[in-house]
Formats: sequence, C-alpha cells, structure tokens
Amino acid sequence: CEKLRIHAWNTPLLGKNRAAARSSSEFDLESARAPLFPCAPSDPIPLPGPGVLSGGVISVADSEDTLPVDPKMNDADVSKQIQQMVKFICQEAEEKANEISVSAEEEFNIEKLQLVEAEKKKIKQEYERKEKQVEIRKKIEYSMQLNASRIKVLQAQDDLVNGMKEAAEKELLHVSHDHHAYKHLLKELIVQCLLRLKEPSLLLRCRKDDLDLVESVLHSAKHEYAEKANVHHPEIVIDNHTYLPPARHHHHDHGPFCSGGVVLASRDGKIVCENTLDSRLEVVFRKKLPEIRKWLFGQVVA
Repeated sequence: CEKLRIHAWNTPLLGKNRAAARSSSEFDLESARAPLFPCAPSDPIPLPGPGVLSGGVISVADSEDTLPVDPKMNDADVSKQIQQMVKFICQEAEEKANEISVSAEEEFNIEKLQLVEAEKKKIKQEYERKEKQVEIRKKIEYSMQLNASRIKVLQAQDDLVNGMKEAAEKELLHVSHDHHAYKHLLKELIVQCLLRLKEPSLLLRCRKDDLDLVESVLHSAKHEYAEKANVHHPEIVIDNHTYLPPARHHHHDHGPFCSGGVVLASRDGKIVCENTLDSRLEVVFRKKLPEIRKWLFGQVVA
C-alpha cells in the first residue's frame, strides 16, 4: 500500500485532496462495496516510526499530502463513480420524495375524510334541528286548528242553547194572555216571596198591566201565607210610583223588559225577592243547563 499522511480531525481537504477523497470513498453500486484502499485486506498498514507523531499530526515519511488513489482509475472511471453516486443520491431523494408524497396524500385523505365527516355531522344536525322545528310547527298548527274547531263547536252549541232560551222567553209572553191561569200564578208567586222574606211589612212592585190582577189576589195571598207560616197577616203596600218594565214586544228590543210576575222587598229595601217570570226562567235555565246540554249533545258540559 501507499504510504499516507493522516491529518488532524480539523484539517480540511482541498483541491485534489478532496477529489481524491471522494473518489477513494465511493462505492461501486454494482460491485458491492469495493475496499477503500487498493491493497489486499491482509496487507499490513505501515505505522509511523518514533518521533513522527507531533501536534496531533501523524506523518509518514516520503508521502504526499493526498489520499490514496487507485493509479489504475482514469477520469472515465471517476466520472462513472460520480454518476453512480449522483444516481444513487437521486434515487434516494426520489424515494424519499415519494414517501413524503404518499405520507402527505394519506394525511390529506385523513384530514379530508375528517372534514367531510364533520360537515356531514353538521348538516345532519342542522337537518334534525329543522325537522324538529317543522314538527313543532305542525303540532302548533294542529293544536291551533283543533282549538279553533273546538271553539266553533262550543260556539255552535252555545248558539243552539241560547236559541232555546230565546224561544222560551218568547213563550213567556203568552203566559199573561190567559188571565185566569195568570191570576192564579201571581198569587203563588206572592206567597213564595212572603215565605222567603218572612217580613211583617213589605213593598210590592208589579207591571202596570198586572196591577188589577195583583190587587185582586193580594188578600188571599196574605191569608195563605199566614196559615202556612202561622203568623199574622203581613202589611203589603203596592208601589204605585215605580212599576216593572212592560213585556218585550219585539225580539230586537234591547231595553229592560218583564214578561210578568212580582218583586217584593222589605220596607227599608235591604232584602229583595225577585220573582218575575224572566228571573225564574233564568234560574231554571242555569240550573238545568247540564241536563239540557246532555240532552242536546250527548255529554255533560259544565
């Protein structure tokens, strides 16, 4: 082998030394790593003699400041090795670039899939939210329509019941036409008021048209009350200054009216018993309304 000089670790290789170092350290890709030096593996490497090591530099006598170069290699071989090395580096770079590209593609696909799934989830949530809103609106509309239908039904029922009441009020106008029956009815109404009030002195009001009939039955009414209540005959004064309103002649009359009957009150006016035909119809109608509704509509409505 050639004698060589080994520089300190911090000594750079320049010029021909660097080119020789590159050419001597190249690998032949097709010859499976040739040895760095052209000597046989069994040949011993000359060691420096005594006193040669100095200042971190090992010197070998009679050697040049170059790395060993195969004297058989010409410029074409060196160029070939350089091209092989460049090819190897390019291949390594291409493989590394492919790995980076594949890795980037995988990361892109993963991130893309995540974004797509996130957007799908967001769209699904938005769809579910809108679907719930639609269902809520449908329920509200259904409830409103149902309530409106119920109100219409109740209104129709009320109109029918009120129509029956108006028909009964019209019938009350004919009660006073039969003087004999109406005279007996007035007596019974006066007795009922006396039994309810149980006052010794009372004031009576009636319609002006019924004044004669009331005066004709007043004495018998007081006598009947005295027998039933076991008291003395009460003092009853007919109010000739204020009369009950007359009967309603037309259905569309909105003023006060009275179809018949009497009103009795204590002399101080604190206790009043209204026993007119209209008030009795109102009491009976209100009391019998559940039965009327059941009879008309098949159910009890409070």
